[in-house]
Amino acid sequence: MSNEFTQWGMTVPGLSNLYGCILIAWGVFSYFSQTPPPGEDPSITAMIPAFMGLPLLMMGVLSKFNEANRHHYMHASMVVALVMFLAGASRMLMSFSEMSELVLVSHMLLVLVGASFIFVGVKSFRHARLNRES
Repeated sequence: MSNEFTQWGMTVPGLSNLYGCILIAWGVFSYFSQTPPPGEDPSITAMIPAFMGLPLLMMGVLSKFNEANRHHYMHASMVVALVMFLAGASRMLMSFSEMSELVLVSHMLLVLVGASFIFVGVKSFRHARLNRES
């Protein structure tokens, strides 16, 4: 069994970096693409995906620089992914019909990224445990 776990051709820190960058890019895009009422500033809540993506990106980068604590960083990123999934899903369940397309896409992105990162994380943790036992 290989020591390095990969999913979709990437390591878990690599996926953390990729997902973090995607969320940051979407958050910035959605902030600048919203159309606030005249005389008002854009809503900072459009940056929520970026606020969730930044910790993912940071944990991925830190895990590459500090291999000894990689598992701690990846556990922390799993917590962020769980919060993303739960927050995005609960908001979609509560007010799906009232959401604009931009808000809907943002919440769907949070749910999909959170769920897929948790899926990869669980597989990675299982892989690490099997490596320790063998």
